Amino acid sequence: MRTTLTLDDDVAATLQKLRRSENRDLKSLVNEALRQGLSQLGQRRRRGRMRTRAVALGRCKVGSIDNIAEVLAVAESDLHR
Repeated sequence: MRTTLTLDDDVAATLQKLRRSENRDLKSLVNEALRQGLSQLGQRRRRGRMRTRAVALGRCKVGSIDNIAEVLAVAESDLHR
């Protein structure tokens, strides 16, 4: 299949470096990069749902988080550390 791609400057520069270091043609490098990238994209979608376990944090140390002065006083006190 023949198509036209517009590459970002950083991608083009990386491809040029790889072409020189590995002595390969652009077509094979782009095809390999696309194969690897597409397989990783497919793997990302197959992951299961992430779960976060609940943790008991104890009682609240301030009466209301709306009272910023009280929250800061508790957080900065020597008793808190």
